[in-house]
Amino acid sequence: MDAQGRGRADDIDPADQWVVNPTTGEYELRLTPSAPQSAVPGPRSSAPRSGGAGGATRDGSAAPGRTAPAEAPGRDVPPPRRRRGAPEEPLPGRRNRRPAKKKAGAKKAVLWTGGVMAFVLVGTAGAAYLYLKHLEGNVTTEDVGNVADDGFSKDEAFNILIIGTDKRTGAGNEGYGDKGSVGHADTTILLHVSKDRTNATAMSIPRDLVIDVPDCEASDGSIIPGTRNVRFNTSLGQDGRDPGCTMKTVEEVTGVDVNHFVMADFNAVKTLTTAVGGVEVCLTKAVNDKESKLKLPAGKSTIEGEQALAFVRTRHSFGNQGDLDRIKIQQQFMSSLMRKMTSGDALTSPTKLIKLANAATKALTVDKGIGKASTLKDLALELKKVPVKNITFLTTPVGDNPADGAVKKTVIVDDSRAPQVFSMIENDVSFTEVKAQEKKEKAAVAARLKGTKSAPDEVRVQILNGGAPAGSAQEELTYLQTEAGVSKSENAGNAEKTLAKTTLEYAPDQADQARRLAAIMGLSGSAMKPGESVTNSQGQPTMTLTLGEDFKGAGVKIDSPSAAPPDVPKTTANEAQCAS
Repeated sequence: MDAQGRGRADDIDPADQWVVNPTTGEYELRLTPSAPQSAVPGPRSSAPRSGGAGGATRDGSAAPGRTAPAEAPGRDVPPPRRRRGAPEEPLPGRRNRRPAKKKAGAKKAVLWTGGVMAFVLVGTAGAAYLYLKHLEGNVTTEDVGNVADDGFSKDEAFNILIIGTDKRTGAGNEGYGDKGSVGHADTTILLHVSKDRTNATAMSIPRDLVIDVPDCEASDGSIIPGTRNVRFNTSLGQDGRDPGCTMKTVEEVTGVDVNHFVMADFNAVKTLTTAVGGVEVCLTKAVNDKESKLKLPAGKSTIEGEQALAFVRTRHSFGNQGDLDRIKIQQQFMSSLMRKMTSGDALTSPTKLIKLANAATKALTVDKGIGKASTLKDLALELKKVPVKNITFLTTPVGDNPADGAVKKTVIVDDSRAPQVFSMIENDVSFTEVKAQEKKEKAAVAARLKGTKSAPDEVRVQILNGGAPAGSAQEELTYLQTEAGVSKSENAGNAEKTLAKTTLEYAPDQADQARRLAAIMGLSGSAMKPGESVTNSQGQPTMTLTLGEDFKGAGVKIDSPSAAPPDVPKTTANEAQCAS
């Protein structure tokens, strides 16, 4: 039975009966009776509704956190029977406005209505469940083994690899892309969403970036050998590689752990832009591109469907006609799409939301860890928490590939800037909230210093190099002695083995000194290793600081990616720009 069949007016769209619960932020189906009904006397709870129109459970009891309606005084005790023919006496304190026969009829009406409403509540829950299962039937999943996480956590930062393929699947796409393409990674974005949901970073990875693709496991369990010095886009499709191989390649290049992937083909752009009613773009000059078939005037235009696909595929009409300039256009497009989805009624209109949910679940392929519609809903709600102004778009720092000679057709990772960008993403540091990050770091230092009595000049420590660049132990020693006041420190040379993370080992009676040094260096609790002290060159007990591969330079806190944000071009999703 649909919503209209349950006492609804024929001119009401069932989708318009889905409203936002202000407590949970999620949509719920609310049904209002078609005619006024008699309410049962007694107090009603003002708690937010969470179970539909009446907040009752399936067994008819009051939902948790709600107060059941109180019965009128004496309702549970039947009145004394009167003799036949005797006039009815009014109830104490009330006027007898209606004959007894009509009053009994009203009571039956209330009871009947309550029964119908209970049935409606159960039906509403069933409708929501069935719609969720309908969406789940739309979702295409691909098993990439243990490369992707088993599930999705609402309480952690997460990284999703968004992959746009050039495979010509779907009606109307025969004339696009490489006719012989097996579906390469034509557009790839690593999306990082912070743990506290205050910010996100979307880093584009050029398809012409020259990298090494690692060995990957095929769906049948066989191993697909890796290849060296090839374009990044061959990490998908080539030799039967799946999205899991692209995830592994990104992890090898960036050092960032990728949790899940979302893959889209040409149809995704067309259906999603149509579902939201078009996306506004801006051009500094008119474009008539014969390759992509994009034809737009200068200034602002609203595009959707085929026109939107042509816009994100165009590269010969912008910049130097290369892939890096096409990436800028795609980032501007995605920013506009995000602004459209978070403003107006795109996400507050149930009708549009349902269309968008249908379009998204049909157009995307995801890993099994997020393959359920309920999980995708949770993921979308977490993304929705991030302010648009704090979503940063940037591109992997790259430089021209020297191997290309005079003809520059590929790029390589810029080792002077890229590691810092990768580190910020891996360490959950925002590119837009630098002040907030500094405040967070100061709070962390204050927490480490809480209760600490040792002054810097009372801290005794020897420094070992256990994986940091050559000379790091001496550089850190100089910093500690000249700028941090840790005068009782010394360089003890190289450690016996390489460590991935910097550690500080100390004896129980050195815990106060350890907290002071941890505050100076930005050492986390996991870096602190209670153990034994050693003897320094003066014959005094001292702690041991071993610099690991995560050491970023003298004076740079271990838990901070760098002393300053990297100098890379970036934009935020709230910025409206014109393509040129």
